[in-house]
Parts: sequence; C-alpha cells; structure tokens
Amino acid sequence: MIPLRDTVPSSTFPVVTVALIVINGAIFIFEWFLGSDISVLFSVLGIIPAKYFWMAQHQPADYLGRFGPLVSSMFLHGGWMHVISNMWYLWIFGDNVEDRMGHKKFLLFYVLCGLGAGLTHIYLNSDSPIPTVGASGAIAGVMGAYIVLYPKARVMTLLPIFIFIQIIEIPAYFFLGFWILLQFFQGTMALGAEAHTGGVAWWAHLGGFVFGALLVFLFRKPEGRYVVVEEDR
Repeated sequence: MIPLRDTVPSSTFPVVTVALIVINGAIFIFEWFLGSDISVLFSVLGIIPAKYFWMAQHQPADYLGRFGPLVSSMFLHGGWMHVISNMWYLWIFGDNVEDRMGHKKFLLFYVLCGLGAGLTHIYLNSDSPIPTVGASGAIAGVMGAYIVLYPKARVMTLLPIFIFIQIIEIPAYFFLGFWILLQFFQGTMALGAEAHTGGVAWWAHLGGFVFGALLVFLFRKPEGRYVVVEEDR
C-alpha cells in the first residue's frame, strides 16, 4: 500500500517537515558522490550495536562516539528508494503532526523518536557489527503520533491488486495499524538474523512507533483541533 495523501488539512506551513526532507535529500546526494567510500561513512556515522557496547565497556567517556551515531544515522540512507520512501511518508504524515505540536516541539519529538528507535535496534541486536542508517525509526514515531492524533482521518492509498491498480480511501487507524503489524511480523521472522546479515531494522520501526505514540501526549497542543475533509463521491 502506497499512501498518496491524507484528508487532514494543516493550518500552518510545515517548516520542520520540509527542512528535514531537504536536508535528508541533500545529504543523500552527497552520499551518492562518495561512491564506494560510503561504507566508511556508514561505519563511522551509522548505528553499530556491537561498537556501541564495546565503547560502553572500553571507552565509557567517549559520549560523542557512542551516542553520536544515534543522531547522525537518522540523516543517512542506503539507496534512492530508501530515502524517497522515507521522505514521502514524512511528507504525508509529518505536516499534520507538526501542526499539532508546533515547529520546535515537533523537531525535538522527531529526534527523540529516532533515538528511541535506534536504542531499540541496539538492544535487540547487541552483537550486530552491521551499520544501520535511515530516518525510518523517527518517521515511524511520527506515524505513531499521527494515529493517536487523527484516528478518524483517511488516507488516499494506491493499492496494487495483481495486475490492477486501485486508489481507495483507507481509515488512518487501519492503514497505520496494518503497517505496524507488518513491521512486527517481519521483525519476528528476522529476529536474530539481521544481527549478522543486515537488512531492514524492523524493530527500530516498532520502537520508533511506540515512542511516538507515547511521547505525543507530552508534545501535542491540548487546544489543538483538526478537521477531516470529506470528499464528494
């Protein structure tokens, strides 16, 4: 399922959401020009669980080296489809969440969700020497907040069924609920395997989503309201 847009209008311009998309896009272009040297960048700025615990034991005072990748990894991506899909989901769901939190709070919320997602990945794959990069965990947090804030919203979705393509409106709680169940299923199937073979950090997605769904109660504006647009059929 590919989300095309939602039915919740924003009352403010999503400054932070747009800035994050631009920054991630610019950094990925920089990565593209690195060519094969990108592996060095990932080994320094990506999340490596085994390195995290090694540093905790042998270099406990090096906080930047230990915790820095939790932030820097949010702005790195492994390929065009990786960055495009992440930024698309951020564009669809981020503007409304930012609208309900305010720009500064949304930025802090985004970073905290990314940190929560990264730590979830680290502690569930403690022996992994594989670098993990991507904004997926932070964006999963945005999606977790969205389902709390706008459960009655609807998502216009591109749904391929065999050789047929359909565009239908799906309730946000169903779209995001299906998404999180898929992450749980895939994460359970891959548990332990990705620690040595790499792949998608499914549990980081789950961790980010849960963090977002919980943190939203601290970050949302209590007076905020929204309107669901009902389209003529």
